[in-house]
Amino acid sequence: MNPHTKASETDTPTRKVPVVYIVSDSVGETAEFVVRAAASQFDGGHCEIHRVAHVQDTSVIDETVESARLEGAFIAFTLVLPELREYLARKAADAGVCCVDIMGPMLDAFEAAVGRPPRRQAGLVHQLDEEYFRRVEAIEFAVKYDDGRDPRGLERADIVLVGVSRTSKTPLSMYLAHKRLRVANVPLVPEVAPPEELFQIADRRKIIGLTIRPDKLNLIRQERLKSLGLTPDASYASHDRIVEELRYADEIMRRLNCFVIDVSDKAVEETAAIILAHVMPKMKARTGRT
Repeated sequence: MNPHTKASETDTPTRKVPVVYIVSDSVGETAEFVVRAAASQFDGGHCEIHRVAHVQDTSVIDETVESARLEGAFIAFTLVLPELREYLARKAADAGVCCVDIMGPMLDAFEAAVGRPPRRQAGLVHQLDEEYFRRVEAIEFAVKYDDGRDPRGLERADIVLVGVSRTSKTPLSMYLAHKRLRVANVPLVPEVAPPEELFQIADRRKIIGLTIRPDKLNLIRQERLKSLGLTPDASYASHDRIVEELRYADEIMRRLNCFVIDVSDKAVEETAAIILAHVMPKMKARTGRT
C-alpha cells in the first residue's frame, strides 16, 4: 500500500473521533481541505485523517477499503480516472464503507457545460505552479525537521517552534507549511538539553515559544494516553510532571528571549495567525517572500 500521511487530533472523552481515509491520484490536498471544512462544523473539527496519495492501481484501493472497514472509517476521494472512481465506489459499497466522491460530480457538471470530456490527468491544477512546489518543499521540510530530529535545519527554517509535548507543535508546523513557510520544531524536555543550534539562531524573532495552562495540558495528555491504550494516571499526565516541564520550558524560552504564545484555548488556526502576524513583516523585508 502507498505510504500515507496521518494527522490525529484529540477529541472529547465522550465522543468518538471520526476516521477518514483520503484517496487521491494526486497529493490529496483538495480532498483534505474539503474534509476539514466539513469536520469544522462538528464539535470543533476533531478528526483523524489518513491520506493515501498518488493512487494508480486497484490494489491500493482494495487495501484502503479493507482498512477503512476494519476501523469503521469512511472514504473521501478525488480520482479523475473513471475506472478508478467506479472501482472504489463499487468496492466500498460491497464492504459497507461510506464513500464520498468529491471530484466526480464537478467533473460531470463541467463536461455537461462545455460539451467535451475532461483531460482526466491527475494533478493538473498543480503543474507549473510555483506556489504549489514551494508548499510541497515546506511540507517536506516540516516533516524532516519535526520533533527536533535534525537541528541542522533550525537556521534554515523560517519559523522555529519550541514547547513541551502536546502544545500543537507538529500540527502548527504542518499548517504553516501549507502557507509555504519552512518550520522546524523542538520539544523541550527537562531530561534532554535543547540542541546548541537553537541558541545559535541569529534571528531570534523567528523562534516561537508555545506554552499552555497545566490543567489544560493535563486533560490533553490524559486523552492522549487513553488513545494509546494506556492508563491516564501515568507520570506523563501527572500535575507535578507537567508543572516541572512547563517551568523548564519557561526557563529555556527566557534564555532564547523568544515570542511566547499561550495555546491553552486557541485552535491551531488562531495560533498560526498570531505567529504569522509576528514573523511575516520582518520576513517580507528580509527575503521579499509573501
